Amino acid sequence: MKEKTIQNEEVAPEEVAAETSGGVAGESTAHDNVSENDAAATDKMTDNSSETPTAEDIAAEVAAWKDKFVRLQAEFDNYRKRTLREKMELVETGGKDVLKAMLPVRDDVERAIAAMEKSEDIEALREGVRLIAQKFTETLRQRGVTEIEAKGQPFDPDRQEAVAKFAAGEEQKGRVIDVVQTGYMLGDKVLRFAKVVVGE
Repeated sequence: MKEKTIQNEEVAPEEVAAETSGGVAGESTAHDNVSENDAAATDKMTDNSSETPTAEDIAAEVAAWKDKFVRLQAEFDNYRKRTLREKMELVETGGKDVLKAMLPVRDDVERAIAAMEKSEDIEALREGVRLIAQKFTETLRQRGVTEIEAKGQPFDPDRQEAVAKFAAGEEQKGRVIDVVQTGYMLGDKVLRFAKVVVGE
């Protein structure tokens, strides 16, 4: 086998031109396109250079942005003060609606007391007090306050507080035997823990 090397070969200029004419032609076309794009970009930069903002334009724009900043800062400060004032009012009058809802119940209690002084019908008085209690419970329920059902239920430390333990047998172990003080929920949160007696 004969090995050919580039150094030993002599290539005529015509052959080189013939072999590379396709590639060079393509490259020259691309080069021409790039040259045209560069020329267009240069022209565009020349056009833009003539539109360079003056010192007066820059000063006017800075003043406009400064004015916008000052106005925005003032608006934010007013918003902060208004929000703070609304929070204070909410804290002061947050229970206003609840207290207002309790007033009719108090009126009923006063009427019941007046009736006790004049009437000797014990059963009627009992019924009146029972109705007042129902009205009071319904008013609380309308405000989202519900009673925690505890008696006979398994002891729940998240809602109940064990104040005593009582030996009640294996069946009642860990269950609430008695409720010393009723607990209440406000929505999904404990308003007051139920005080209970737990079996052991």
